[in-house]
Amino acid sequence: METLTFDSDDLDRTEEFFSHAYAKMRIGGGTSDSSRARIHRSAIDSVSVDELDLDFDMSYAVTPLGRICLCIVHEGTIEDHVYQGVSDSFGPGDVVSFAPPELSYAGRVHAARYNITMLDPELLTQVAGATGGRRPEPVRLTGHRPHTPAAGDRLRSTIRYVQDHVLSDPAVADQPLVASTAAQHLAATVLATFPHTASDPTGSERQDAHPAALRRALAYIDDHADRPLTVAQIAEAAHISVRALQYAFRRHLDSTPLAYVRQARLSHAHDELAAADPEDGATVTDIAARWGFYHPGRFATLYRHSYDRSPRRTLHDG
Repeated sequence: METLTFDSDDLDRTEEFFSHAYAKMRIGGGTSDSSRARIHRSAIDSVSVDELDLDFDMSYAVTPLGRICLCIVHEGTIEDHVYQGVSDSFGPGDVVSFAPPELSYAGRVHAARYNITMLDPELLTQVAGATGGRRPEPVRLTGHRPHTPAAGDRLRSTIRYVQDHVLSDPAVADQPLVASTAAQHLAATVLATFPHTASDPTGSERQDAHPAALRRALAYIDDHADRPLTVAQIAEAAHISVRALQYAFRRHLDSTPLAYVRQARLSHAHDELAAADPEDGATVTDIAARWGFYHPGRFATLYRHSYDRSPRRTLHDG
């Protein structure tokens, strides 16, 4: 996990910081009475979450970021935001995708406090991409506004959840399964929030979603539950496309690949809790985090639902 903090009232320094932290950027038109910028970033390998507080007005022009860039406006406004084919303005409560990773964009900030969350576009492909051969077909967002206000609310809650329960604690964020689970959860929520290029399975993909392929997928998950897993990796191991894999899980198990991954890891956490000795310093929180469960309360709820007892009781009673 990485963190950084920036606090300056020098616009030249702010421009230099923005260009280093995001992409080459030109800012201008800052108000003369104040120009203070405060930024805090927390990041894991494929996701970064920044909180920005600018108490001045400025224009910006940004070269392509190469990443999905999401924005949540807390206070103030972002106006005249433009990129190829789009011109829009955002205010408090808005949740948007700033621009496709390959496009430049420009606009103007008016004394705003806002969140910028960036993620690797490859995450979208890992979660929902089609595998048409050896290389997955990239999945792209095709709109910058959420499908519905409720979808935007869910994305806002997911980003806050990642902030509060993963990025707030380096010891948790540095757990490989926690980091991969959080990143995929965020990517899945992004795909549920914005229109994108992934579609329902084709006729041939439906035919591929047979029980033998599902068995290969389940075996791969069970054998690799202790490692970061993507839906694309599971699909490759099952020799079918991602869409066919998702359809197979939905058709035969009424579930999803990632839900099965979570259940497999819960089973491993249960086994470790039963075998561990609290006298040796074993804790529920540590064991849960090692298996990708970064929120102790939610882990306890999932555990009780599956095993009809608390994880703490399993740890202490064996």
